[in-house]
Amino acid sequence: MIQEADSAAGLEVREVSKAFPLGTPMDRLLGRSRGALVAVDEVSFSVARGDSLGIVGESGSGKSVMAELILRLQEPTGGEIRFGGAAIGGLAGKDLLAYRRAVQIVFQNPYDALNPTARVKESLVEPLKVHRACAPSEYDARARVGLEEVGLRPATTYLDRYPHQLSGGEVQRAAIARALMLGPSLIVADEPTSMLDVSVRAGVLNLLRELRAKRDLTLVFISHDFSTIRYIASWTAVMQAGEIVEIGPTKEVIGRRLHPYTNALVSAVPIPGDGLQRKRVLLKGPRHDPTSTAPGCRYAGRCPYKQPVCDAERPRLRELRPGHSVACHLVTRTPAGLAGPHLPAVAEVAAADKEDVR
Repeated sequence: MIQEADSAAGLEVREVSKAFPLGTPMDRLLGRSRGALVAVDEVSFSVARGDSLGIVGESGSGKSVMAELILRLQEPTGGEIRFGGAAIGGLAGKDLLAYRRAVQIVFQNPYDALNPTARVKESLVEPLKVHRACAPSEYDARARVGLEEVGLRPATTYLDRYPHQLSGGEVQRAAIARALMLGPSLIVADEPTSMLDVSVRAGVLNLLRELRAKRDLTLVFISHDFSTIRYIASWTAVMQAGEIVEIGPTKEVIGRRLHPYTNALVSAVPIPGDGLQRKRVLLKGPRHDPTSTAPGCRYAGRCPYKQPVCDAERPRLRELRPGHSVACHLVTRTPAGLAGPHLPAVAEVAAADKEDVR
């Protein structure tokens, strides 16, 4: 049962997997297996109440499917997701409605998220109507308060507009206001700034940070951009081919990254300034086939440091620093510290600690 008092337990994802069966509906009806496409595979993490987790990875890594599983828009094929101490897979009736109120999403494209034929006010009050959260006489007042909270002031100038009459940043702020109408405790933001101009991204990120602090919100922020994750999230999970390959405090994951895939992603972040450059790591070779059942590391096809063990055995997450775990055979603990062919020498770690994604 989901109760507001229980939500202090936060979000827990335990060995969650999602596979989509291949073939036609008739194949499945007749029991003819055509295999499956594995989008998420044995993913585990937790987010404490009021904390923030960034999930980062390239397109196709499973980030958005993970978001849909958290929201229960998809049902996992394995594992368990718990919120407020309760397993969400077993929720039904009033308990499921309570979960829908407690967990909301901010989508990537705000113009697709809001009904283009409805005025902003109508989109904002729709959740109130569906969940019967208040009397109809309160709708207008709540819509005005919601718009004011996200910085659309004066609210009366926005209530009767259509989405196409607003800028991209204004529409996304309206979408955030709608997500907050039911007073949720968890927000899943699926690349909410990637469709916005660079000039307005900072404003939306600042808004999310302010709202998280003001409302004590738990935030799961999905992105492919490490510089955005660095700004918004306290913890970071790096996803690759449906699994988490590195997870830990954001500062550690970026500044003292352990997985070669994380290193490649960080190397793609430009450094502003007069000719400053970061050494690029180009991803070459075949990507993992999500329908394959072959053993081994799913990054091996693109890893320049691959060893025979990488093709033979799948690496599992290991905690090598406090709170910082990595799934890589090549990172080892030595008396002098952590070592690996893709890591800086132990003597260079102090200098590496000063590196930052700007």
